[in-house]
Amino acid sequence: MTGGVSDLPVAVPLRQADLSGLPAQVRIHEVGPRDGLQAESVIVPVAVKAELVRRLLGAGLAKIELTSFVPPSWIPQLADAEELMASLADLPLTARPGLVTNQRGLDRAVAAGCTEVAVVVSATDTFARRNLNNTVRGAIDLATAVARDALAAGLRVRGYVSMCFGDPWEGPVPVSQVTAAVGALAEAGCYEVSLGDTIGVATPGQVLGMLDALGEAAVTVDRLALHLHDTYGQALANVVAGLMAGVSVFDSSVGGLGGCPYAQSASGNLATEELVWLLEGLGIETGVDLVTVAEVGDWMATEVGRPGGSRVGRALRTRS
Repeated sequence: MTGGVSDLPVAVPLRQADLSGLPAQVRIHEVGPRDGLQAESVIVPVAVKAELVRRLLGAGLAKIELTSFVPPSWIPQLADAEELMASLADLPLTARPGLVTNQRGLDRAVAAGCTEVAVVVSATDTFARRNLNNTVRGAIDLATAVARDALAAGLRVRGYVSMCFGDPWEGPVPVSQVTAAVGALAEAGCYEVSLGDTIGVATPGQVLGMLDALGEAAVTVDRLALHLHDTYGQALANVVAGLMAGVSVFDSSVGGLGGCPYAQSASGNLATEELVWLLEGLGIETGVDLVTVAEVGDWMATEVGRPGGSRVGRALRTRS
């Protein structure tokens, strides 16, 4: 396979777009092995999951969210968390993150060798009940308690806030509910909080407005990431909006794996290949090899038995 931004068949000099303040580098937080696979209908063997992580690491993705320590009855696709972690013990990962939702999950993650955990809350009560079996307030209290226990155990903690831009049951989400949830996680010690456009309804104007509101609430942009879905085809436009506001961390999933098993109308995550293509086209460094990660997406699509979810991957295949 060949292909990359430098191969564009137009005689136009490549340079960073004339947008002030764009980051020179972006960190991609790869969520395919966790958030991607948890929403796929098939249960992927642990050996394939381990190979996925190895291939992603080989493509230059340094931060890979590995699994989730939740009850197997909730997410049977990730019931093999401990087995997966053991199979990755030899890999030179800079971090070994796993998502946890309570103290039991944290205990499992520590015992399995995680060096970082993610905690999650919702900005809406309906999704909190459906996803976390809790209220917004209860989920925040639980997540902040788990975060503090994780920090006391020497782990780093990342936070997720779901339904930041819209909820399929409640509709538009008041900004104050999002800023309260994000602020609580930041205050609890999360080094970074990822804003989830869980059903992919956000627009660039909404992203800029939300980031402005969080700045006014004293949550600085260097502590924020964006977790985007592409239901309405706006994910890449929302990345550009985030870049304009100074965001330098974006979550993505190789091949566009996943969606959300608890949210109506949630299509796949932003594909890592498409994110890399955009960032390279803006002259922003990612450390990720586009061709290699596209090959990983193609391979994983075969493993889960469906066409690849990345338009960039498909385009590169036709040019190989």
